[in-house]
Amino acid sequence: MIIDILTVLIAVLVCLYASYSDLKKGIIPNRITFPVIGAGLGINALKAYLLEDPWLFIYTAIFTAGIFALGYILWRMGAWAGGDVKLFTAVTALLPFQPHIIDYKFMGINFPVTALYPFPLTVIINSILSLLPFLLIFVFFIIYTSRRELMDEFMEPLKQYRANMLLSLVITSAVTLSFIVIDFLPFQIIILTLLVIYLLTMAISKLPPRLKAIVVSAVLVYSLYRNFELTVSGVVILWVSITIIQLIRKLLTSVAREALQDTVKVSELREGMILAHSLYRRGDDYYFDDASFLDRFRTAARTGDVSSLTYRGEPVVSAMAAGLREEEIETLRGLVSEGKIRDEFCVRRGMPFAPAIFIGLMISLLVGDLAMLLSRVLDVIF
Repeated sequence: MIIDILTVLIAVLVCLYASYSDLKKGIIPNRITFPVIGAGLGINALKAYLLEDPWLFIYTAIFTAGIFALGYILWRMGAWAGGDVKLFTAVTALLPFQPHIIDYKFMGINFPVTALYPFPLTVIINSILSLLPFLLIFVFFIIYTSRRELMDEFMEPLKQYRANMLLSLVITSAVTLSFIVIDFLPFQIIILTLLVIYLLTMAISKLPPRLKAIVVSAVLVYSLYRNFELTVSGVVILWVSITIIQLIRKLLTSVAREALQDTVKVSELREGMILAHSLYRRGDDYYFDDASFLDRFRTAARTGDVSSLTYRGEPVVSAMAAGLREEEIETLRGLVSEGKIRDEFCVRRGMPFAPAIFIGLMISLLVGDLAMLLSRVLDVIF
């Protein structure tokens, strides 16, 4: 038990410091991760000796090697940075199994929720799920501190409060009509109800303004007569939800792209910088592909050329999370000097993943596996 508390304390402190370093300097120092990997293996070797269970250390070594191998593959694919791989490996060496330092029950569910797969995978899953709320906070922090010019674009959904209110009224009308329609059907299922609500919302939205106003007003009067409090609260909740969703969508799309990118000259490129878009070559032409898969799909649908979905050209320099290598920078310098590409490069600000790892670790220790928890909640609902 003392060893478990010690390894948990070390893991939490290491992830906390790594988060600070990643946010402050954009790196996770090797002087932290490498010693912790060795310390984790050593502590678990001592624990295996004290418990006279050699398999405990064997599994620790296997899990540590497996997580490092998985991280290395993701690093080669450009999904993770090297520091993230080593931090996950360090956490695995310290905590190969779910530590039993807390145990409680809430709403009939025993916490922390454990999974059938090893604890390090729980930490990885929770870290990935924690990335979205952290990304929202991180992007908003950048906007507020250094990119104030993006604040107007971010706050645009708040200026569209009338349109959002109209949409909430239309959806409320569609929900009311759908329940009237569903009552006449011989069977009632959630998917069918949601489909009817969607179709009615689309149908009402397409009506001419005056006819739409008449339909929405009439249905709302009926809904208010049947249940005044539920209707009013439903409209308000929908209005607030639509506004929040639009703010989040704005924060994660156009605002995030601007906030997390800088434009630099080739002379300013440094090893480890991450290009915003990959560079491709087709014949003698070089270009940065900034089109999303949806954009390519639309182009393919419009032109009938499906090759654009799979082939963009010969890759020259990729936009991987591992960052630029020195030889890739030399390639870009040569292309600029030859006049084949412009001396203007969009680089991504390194997205610090260590804070998400720290949050994922804390959730894993206190709550458990979020994927397993969601599965149990769905079992209870359905």
